[in-house]
Amino acid sequence: MTMSAGWYLRRLSRMGPREVAGRVGDAVRRRRWRSARPACPSVTGARFTAVLPAGTIAAVPPDAAKRLIAEADRLMAGHVEYFGVVRDDLADPDWWYDPKTGRRAPWGYAFDVPYRNEDAVGDVKQIWELSRHQYLTVLAGAYAITGNERYAERVAEHLRSWWAANAPLRGVHWTSGIELGIRLLSWVWIRRLLDGWPGAAGLFENNPVALNQIWHHQRWLAAFPSRGSSANNHVIAEAAGQFAAACAFGWFPSSARWRADALRSLERHLRSNTFPSGLNRELATEYHGLVLELGLAAVAEADVTGVPVPASIRLVLLRMTDALAAVVDSRLRPPRQGDADDGHGLVVDGAGTDRWASLLATGDAVFGRLAWWPAVTGTDVRTPLLAALIKSAPLSVSRPAGRPAHFADAGMTILRGPEEIWCRCDGGPHGFLSIAAHAHADALSVEVRHDGVDVLADPGTFCYHGQPEWRQYFRSTLGHNTLQLDGGDQSVSGGPFLWTRHARSRVLVADTSEAGVARWCAEHDGYRPSVHRRRVELTAASREVRVVDEVRGPRGEVRLAFHLGPAIAADLMGNRAVLTWTRDGEDRSAALDLPGQLSWRAHRGDVDPPLGWYSAGFGRKEPTTTLVGTGFADGAEGFTTVLRFHG
Repeated sequence: MTMSAGWYLRRLSRMGPREVAGRVGDAVRRRRWRSARPACPSVTGARFTAVLPAGTIAAVPPDAAKRLIAEADRLMAGHVEYFGVVRDDLADPDWWYDPKTGRRAPWGYAFDVPYRNEDAVGDVKQIWELSRHQYLTVLAGAYAITGNERYAERVAEHLRSWWAANAPLRGVHWTSGIELGIRLLSWVWIRRLLDGWPGAAGLFENNPVALNQIWHHQRWLAAFPSRGSSANNHVIAEAAGQFAAACAFGWFPSSARWRADALRSLERHLRSNTFPSGLNRELATEYHGLVLELGLAAVAEADVTGVPVPASIRLVLLRMTDALAAVVDSRLRPPRQGDADDGHGLVVDGAGTDRWASLLATGDAVFGRLAWWPAVTGTDVRTPLLAALIKSAPLSVSRPAGRPAHFADAGMTILRGPEEIWCRCDGGPHGFLSIAAHAHADALSVEVRHDGVDVLADPGTFCYHGQPEWRQYFRSTLGHNTLQLDGGDQSVSGGPFLWTRHARSRVLVADTSEAGVARWCAEHDGYRPSVHRRRVELTAASREVRVVDEVRGPRGEVRLAFHLGPAIAADLMGNRAVLTWTRDGEDRSAALDLPGQLSWRAHRGDVDPPLGWYSAGFGRKEPTTTLVGTGFADGAEGFTTVLRFHG
């Protein structure tokens, strides 16, 4: 995907004068760096002291350790899967190769690489993911647990290979700050987990090649921070990686300055990226997880090296953890909202470890759980490692006495009913900052689960670059459980990570206090002069969710969509659908009574145009059933949908 002149004009229109000036300075600096690449200052007597306390590894639960070692053995055999693409070349990887398209990224000055152009580079996320080196933290963790040096030797072999193939400022791995930040964080943890290996110092602090790479990564991040309308989760990753490296690898003349600047950036942007309620302002759940992981890792680095951290950082992370505990369903799954790209801040666990349970377990260890938190029964490796480094600090904050259900600032409301019925209602802002990069056109959408099973599902994300028709579909209004008017999206897209007009929503009612009935009502102006208003009621006695949609304003053609989860089979007869699925060996069912004023049709796996798809993770999609009702709204009456779960 190559950006057009029109895209650049639209992107420029979303920037303020300060951001424009900063980007002009970046452009000048990139031009100067092309021919003026300074050498890393000499370092003598460097020592790594940010080690795990004695007994930390022994505290790792045996089943979590077993999963980690199994994952490490798969990696040692060369097997890995990223974004739905299986590769078997990990024993000796080509760092610039994209196994999805078969292309190799071109060599050259980093800022000349057209990384958004899949025809020239390949799928850049496939290329970048391996070079985050999070699989190497898994191998290093396997060494720390087993003491088997073959894991450490493979880590050393791959790091030396990567450093040799990716000279500073050359190639695709030097184009994006989030990649450099996460890679630095991985290197810190690799060095920590390999501390008992005799070759660790020779791989890092006594290795001029490693020192050169670490220094240039930090210099890059200091020079090119994400700015203004782009200061979302990327800037958190940049600051966290820079800070962690400047703490653990504080061997350079600039380390103190880099550390102080990164800490200021981290504190500022953690606050600006987080609502007072604790939810992430991007309203994209996976980025809530990413930011929380990055923040916890940064605090761990500060505490183990004795760097004071502002209390405001810990307070934000505490609020984020409590918010996560509040919104998850009965199986500890959070909402599926906005973009998701499977990005993690720190990976030291094997397959089968629940990410969200792990974060809640860490929150319990670091902050202490509240009485209303859901129980966490799974285990992980990361929690005992972080808990061993993060020092408990008294925080002057009032935490929720009961489980919050309505987050007014984020416009998210969770309605809960019997038999683990869970319903998310979306009446919040379109997205974060002027471009709302990771938002979807999903105002007033609902997401309904039964015992953790997606019944009315948010279809997910699937892709970012290279497949514009799929990117458009998974972000679209029709691609969500809401109402489309006159064939358009509620918000106007100007590119794959750019929205030029944002629908404005407001919640009118959010009442979860009345026993037996929970109510929500909101409206948005994305179809102005018309207004779409939606009411949702969850009634415990009848175990039903009632949704009423109204279009107030000029008459228009309506399409009302309900996307079913991949486990749901649907039998549509007229305006009634019988839904069936299996959970833990038990047959379950529900009836979906759809508005009779509309003509209903079931879609499954359509490709021209796309409709009827579910993406469980980035790069993966599968057919699922989407029910679409078509007709006209004249403002005289609403459209009523009733989902009733059977006993």
